Amino acid sequence: MKYSKYSVVIVGSGASGLYLALKVAQQKHLNDGILVITKSKLNISSSQLAQGGIVAVLPEINKNDSISSHVSDTIKAGCGLNDFNAVKFISQNSSCVIQDLINLGVEFDKTPDGKLSFALEAAHSVPRILHVKDATGKAIEDVLCQRVLETPEIDIYENTCAIELLVDGTNAARGIIVYNRETDSYEAVYSNTVVLATGGIGQLYEHTTNPEVATGDGIALAYRAGAKVKNMEFVQFHPSALAVANKVTMPLVSEAVRGAGAKLCDSKGNYFAKDFDERGELAPRDIVARAIYSTMLKNSDDSVFLDISQMGIEYFRNRFPNISKSCEDNGIDISDGLIPVAPAAHYFMGGIETNVCAQTSIENLYALGECSCSGFHGANRLASNSLLECVAGAYELAALLCEKNLDAPKNFDEKVKTILEKYEQDSESVCEFEEVDIEDIKNKVKEIMWEYVGISRNKDDLNFALDKLKALASAINSSTCAHIGDCYEAKNMILVASLIAKSALERENSIGAHYRADFPQHQNLCAKDLNLTNEQVSGVKNGKIFVE
Repeated sequence: MKYSKYSVVIVGSGASGLYLALKVAQQKHLNDGILVITKSKLNISSSQLAQGGIVAVLPEINKNDSISSHVSDTIKAGCGLNDFNAVKFISQNSSCVIQDLINLGVEFDKTPDGKLSFALEAAHSVPRILHVKDATGKAIEDVLCQRVLETPEIDIYENTCAIELLVDGTNAARGIIVYNRETDSYEAVYSNTVVLATGGIGQLYEHTTNPEVATGDGIALAYRAGAKVKNMEFVQFHPSALAVANKVTMPLVSEAVRGAGAKLCDSKGNYFAKDFDERGELAPRDIVARAIYSTMLKNSDDSVFLDISQMGIEYFRNRFPNISKSCEDNGIDISDGLIPVAPAAHYFMGGIETNVCAQTSIENLYALGECSCSGFHGANRLASNSLLECVAGAYELAALLCEKNLDAPKNFDEKVKTILEKYEQDSESVCEFEEVDIEDIKNKVKEIMWEYVGISRNKDDLNFALDKLKALASAINSSTCAHIGDCYEAKNMILVASLIAKSALERENSIGAHYRADFPQHQNLCAKDLNLTNEQVSGVKNGKIFVE
């Protein structure tokens, strides 16, 4: 088994991981360098697929906006289950990270007079979304990838799975075990700073907008090492994925399309969104997703439609060129103004419990982006807050790390040595599961989660899902399964799926993205008309905010 050491190890190559690597490399001399690990290619991540944009709270140029307004909108969307400090912190740091992205080379769309163009998305009280056409995440990710590749202090491991954290007897991370698919070999990477930025869990579901890599790996790694997880029941289903069959990743039809005026109609041409909420198409995502889902069930349809005719087909093609091309590539003719859409698993509000500085319950272990849960999103994510959380969290963590001694560890206790010995032995072993169909197991997880732990849940379904997942676990969990990277991924999927189902069973109410059909009265811990002032935002120092 190979051994190496780094000052900082980052698992994941989405916006949060790459931005953190850059900021640390820019600000601090490192004796042992930075390692970025990705289980696919450097530019494969959920960040790459983010279409709509990134929240930019810039009241100095966007006169109708304010930090207090964004905080209010975020808490309302999160049903008051947010951690106020996290919301306040990220909103206040929006302007500096947005400016930094611009300085790095991200070219956000501008108005004809050369000013930044702010778009409106669902549940935002004012237009505050910066965008690069309908491929904002790709634009940000491409710039970050380029800058990382130009930075000699940063090494990159592609096609490499993170297998197990090295946590010692004092509950401190000392590195990580990785498995390289191409060389079919393990490596122990020693570091006193391990950052999980592995993205979400969408591929646990049969229908998702997430890339194939989004299987909850970071959450599984942290949980097995003893880290706390939080809010695991909160899975956000995007209302409008392009309704095409047999897609591992369903193309997203951005929220910005509805923000630009598209209306939802059923197969009979009936506009139904306002039957469910007075805000119609611009209600929070969980409401719109359930409206579409129930309408599909009622009519026995596989989709509903986004009517874009009112905004004009040519305007749509110009404003949303990538969505237009996605429709074309999937054989959908948009000339009649109708785009078939259906809900799909999209974003995870739960994850590894952290504070606003990305610190977990394990010393030296940090978590950023979608795999983390700082309380920023509460029970439901506000549109386009995700990319902002990625870069704002990474910006703050970089500042924290630059105050630390980041030299790699030189000595290990018996607990770490025992872990190392296990993988030294496994390097010589042969996989015991050659007869197990790993893909079949993964597909069964997806089916179970979509049918029984999906948009609408109940006690019987959740218990049934847990029993099914337990049976799958028993078929695969008795070995480290050397030499099959997909085996590790399948184990992670089963573990995280079980954590989600268990948390959904324990929360006997409906709030945000978590809907229990046996407890249908939707709860909200804040008033719908919550409107905080700048003075109120500045005055709250600690804890959560609950408004009666």
